[in-house]
Amino acid sequence: MEKEQNQKVNEEQVSSEKKDQDQSSEDNEIGKNSIKEESPEDKIELPLEDKVKELEDKLARTFAEMENQRRRFEKEREDAFEYGGFAFAKEALSLIDNLERSKSILESDDKLKETDALKKTLEHFDIIHKDLISIFNKNNIKPIESLNKKLDPNFHQAMIEIEDDSKDPGTIIQEIQKGFTIKERLLRPSLVGVAKKKQEKSPKNEENKENSNDK
Repeated sequence: MEKEQNQKVNEEQVSSEKKDQDQSSEDNEIGKNSIKEESPEDKIELPLEDKVKELEDKLARTFAEMENQRRRFEKEREDAFEYGGFAFAKEALSLIDNLERSKSILESDDKLKETDALKKTLEHFDIIHKDLISIFNKNNIKPIESLNKKLDPNFHQAMIEIEDDSKDPGTIIQEIQKGFTIKERLLRPSLVGVAKKKQEKSPKNEENKENSNDK
């Protein structure tokens, strides 16, 4: 019986060794196939000249992108330097508005008309106004010339139309609020009134108006 057990053990060992050999053969076959798939002979190698051209193209594109970024950064820096005070300048225009508004109110006051106090006050207002305009000019903030100019939507905003046959239609004949620019950039538009042709009254309209009055 012991002999039979030994024979059975030997058979199991032989079977196990055979399985290991088969597995090893299979792994070797897979390894060979894998090596064959990754073989450099199957890869397409570009000629050296083509590789050089490809690298040159990549470098050229990289340098172009860097140059575009540099120019964009410089433009942003220049704009920030030149127009950094844009918001402040726009707010400062209210000083001129209030000054002109106060001057207009004093001039229309019947009690102050033709008085020395009014004359002196208006003189001081004019001095302050000139100083403000001078400061603005030094900082490239300039008023927009509007009167007797053609309406330009880039610089003017028409608020009213005024019948006037002496001027071409669209000509600015009234300045409601002065506009300003800062370094050729619009700070605020001028609010203006423009001329338009007078409407001719037809006889029919006149007759209807008379009949309405008679009633």
